[in-house]
Amino acid sequence: MHQTPKINKFLRRNGTKILPVIAVSIILFFAANTKLPDTETLHMLGYMLPIWSILPFVGILLSIAFIPHVNHHFWERHRLSIAIMWALIYIIPFAIFFGAAEAVFMFLEVILLEYLPFLILLWGLFTVSGGIVIKGNLAGTPKGNLLILVIGTAIASWIGTTGASMLLIRPLLKANKWRENKVHSVMFFIFLVSNMGGCLTPIGDPPLFLGFLEGIPFFWPMKLLPMMLFNAVILLTLYFIIDSRSYKNEIAAGNKPIAKDFSTHTKIEGSYNFIYLAMIIGSVILSGGLASNPAFLDESGKVLKGVHVYAGLVLPYTSIIQMTITIIAGILSLRTTKKELYEANHFTWGPIKEVAELFFGIFVAMSPALAILHIRGAELGLTEPWQFFWATGSLSLFLDNAPTFMILLSLASSLGATTGVETALGIVADNILIAISIGTIFFGAVTYIANAPNFMVRSISIENKVKMPSFLGYMGKALIILFPLFFLDMIVFL
Repeated sequence: MHQTPKINKFLRRNGTKILPVIAVSIILFFAANTKLPDTETLHMLGYMLPIWSILPFVGILLSIAFIPHVNHHFWERHRLSIAIMWALIYIIPFAIFFGAAEAVFMFLEVILLEYLPFLILLWGLFTVSGGIVIKGNLAGTPKGNLLILVIGTAIASWIGTTGASMLLIRPLLKANKWRENKVHSVMFFIFLVSNMGGCLTPIGDPPLFLGFLEGIPFFWPMKLLPMMLFNAVILLTLYFIIDSRSYKNEIAAGNKPIAKDFSTHTKIEGSYNFIYLAMIIGSVILSGGLASNPAFLDESGKVLKGVHVYAGLVLPYTSIIQMTITIIAGILSLRTTKKELYEANHFTWGPIKEVAELFFGIFVAMSPALAILHIRGAELGLTEPWQFFWATGSLSLFLDNAPTFMILLSLASSLGATTGVETALGIVADNILIAISIGTIFFGAVTYIANAPNFMVRSISIENKVKMPSFLGYMGKALIILFPLFFLDMIVFL
């Protein structure tokens, strides 16, 4: 009798966390007592899934867009539960109609092959970059801010958009701490450093890395340099005009910069973390090289060897090696970096925790949309470069841009081109591959969820008291700035 109030109190506090565990346990129980899924059936899911199966994905997008704006405290407390809820709204009906074993296979495939490598890479880059502190005269002047954006755009293709974003967003925020209006600086940072700057190498952005694994030459993305420079010059010029006007307004209002500008006194502390950063980048390159090594392929020469997890699901050794190196690099960084450096960066685990929670739901809930698109993509009727540009870009606004790239690449390889880039999927015309590449990467700047660094930058900015726009607010502002630029890209290059 006396235990009842305690039990009720426990359920009120933890009920939303317990119910998903119970639901998943039920699915696992039935999966253990049913026959393993048929591989051919699983590959045909794109035909079998109804269009309404994408509703959970729409639901989680709407949740991200509206709930934080309506009740921020509720969102902060129940964010993970909401993400799990939308994942289960897809998984449970899927288990009922297709079988528990198929549901478990689908869930493990998404989590182990897509979500886990994605999260570990982000965690590693976030952790290591958090120990690198840029100290000195960071003034937050238009010239100083412009210099940070130029440097970030220049290095994004060589250390990845995530690496460049995590390395430079804190110095940008620190330099502009004295300013009231700094949202525009963060937005242009997302446009350039978190997205467009990463289009020149497979290291820069995940879609290009997947293309590299499919046989696209490592330096082929350098063909995107004219497009990147065209967009960067326009955006940097526009930013400098906006920021100069904002700076004058700040000075007129009585706000003063902490320092005059960059000087020789600017220095980097925790620079040994660049070694760990190189380990992580090297692990990505290594996994790509090993993927074509015969020792890591099965007898057919097409499927990667790995650990057999469930039914026909295999976790490749290449992925295990990459994740292991990344985790080691992150742990070494945590063990060797002084606490004072993390404190100087105002480092907390909040941003990576938010990404881990929300993208769990996003990865699971968007799987039917990707499966349907993979099978029915040919029905889009795409044949011209500009059509691929807008189709790839539009889908990348809400779907993960890496699988979107692969689906459109597969579609382009089926057009029967006789000249162009030879890939494992077939020959793809050069101009169409350019359209798919810039569509995927450039449009990735339009929403918070289109590219993982966007969300990370947003979260870090909010932690540093920057009043970032809501999901729809950011998207609306980004569309006003970027869509005219995308039309120029189409006219000039496609």
